[in-house]
Parts: sequence; C-alpha cells; structure tokens
Amino acid sequence: MQRYKVTISYDGTDFAGFQRQPKQRTVESVLTLAVNKMAKNPTPALKVHGSGRTDSGVHAYGQVVHFDLPFDIPAQGVRRGLNALLPLDIVVTEVEQVTADFHARFSNVGKEYVYKISRSDFVDPFKRRYMYNFKYALDLELIREAMPDLVGIHDFSSFVASGTQATNFVREIFDVQLIEHATTNEIEFVFQGKGFLYNQVRIMTAVLLEIGTKKRPVHDILRLYTVKDRQAAPLTAPAHGLYLAKVFY
Repeated sequence: MQRYKVTISYDGTDFAGFQRQPKQRTVESVLTLAVNKMAKNPTPALKVHGSGRTDSGVHAYGQVVHFDLPFDIPAQGVRRGLNALLPLDIVVTEVEQVTADFHARFSNVGKEYVYKISRSDFVDPFKRRYMYNFKYALDLELIREAMPDLVGIHDFSSFVASGTQATNFVREIFDVQLIEHATTNEIEFVFQGKGFLYNQVRIMTAVLLEIGTKKRPVHDILRLYTVKDRQAAPLTAPAHGLYLAKVFY
C-alpha cells in the first residue's frame, strides 16, 4: 500500500460539512467515492482520513487528507485522476507520496483559518456565499488592540458551541491578525493555532466584531476566560465567511 498526502480546496456551500454523515452530501463521502472509483472499487473499501472537520457551509483552501492505494501511482497521476472524478466544488491542488506513519490528523502541528468580511452597505450577490456582509461601523483599532488577548494558551470554555465532543477546552493560539483590503472595503481575520474547538473561530470572530462595534470592552476576552460561560459570548459568525486556509506539518 502506498500512502498519499492530498491537499484539497472546496466550496462548502452545498456540503453538510467535511465529516461523513448518513444521507448527507459531505466532502469526506464525495472524496471517498472518488478515491475508491479510481482504485477500481476494492474490497474492503479504501478510507479517507482528514486533518479535521469543517462545518456545513465552511470552505477550504488547504484541507489535507490522506489515504492508501493498493498500487503505486505517481503523485501527479493521482491528482489528475481524482480531479477527473470529483465534482466542480472540490479540487485536488497537491498530492505527495508519504511514509506509512504520516496521518493527516495526528501528524499536523497547527492550522490556519481565515474569516472574510465585507463591510459594504449592500450584499454583493457574487460574494454572498463566500464572505459575511457586516454593514455596521467598525473601529478596527479597537479590534487590533483586542487581538493579542487571544494569543497564548487559554481555557476557551466561553468560545465553544454546544454539541462539542471535547472535554478539555484549553487550546493554544499562535497568532491572530487583521488584514484590511481598503480598495474592496473588506477585512480578514487570520487565526493560527495548534487546534480549535467546535465553532471556536466563528465565536472569536463574533466577539471581535462586538468589540469593534463597542458592544464589548476592548479587553473583555480576558473576562471571558475567567467566567468560562458560553452564554457570555452567545453569538456565532456565519459559516460562509470561514475558510480552512492551511494545515501545518
């Protein structure tokens, strides 16, 4: 068996998230079908292992998966073969042959997520599925002042949605950035961390937006660590503005 590390991009609009679910169109199920078809449908069926889950409606530039094939195909042959079988809302961008001890989930050392926001006073019909339209006035300097409070090792109990399977809410954030695109009136929040809880990035985004609209004190994130209460940060930014940008190994 030859193991392949595969990087994919996808438009999450018409997927019920990454993880396989009964009677749902998911990234994992569609990709698994293509991998098995390329391998001539072996028995038992081949499995695809992802670096992590993305929720329904969330997009990806750099999701990473791995799988084993029962024969040795050059990496570019795997890329071309899969892209010929996949629907247009998933594309394989990179393929690499790796050793059998590589695991897309357990070998990664961090991830980068990007959250995209349009500040236009109208919803652009060509961007409505790919960024959150936030028409309210934002003080970007307040957001920049608050962002360092997210960096480091913290208990993110106030930043995790119900339904999580995690029992430990301590996570490490490496870096948080605000990128401003003045010509298009758009901004991006960039989050890098070792791992993220269920909906954590979308909840952190919502908190930063509340700080930017002066609905929260600039350093209220420090209080949220202390109270450990999801009800203290009840808002979640919409899924369609979020992208899994990179997985680090």
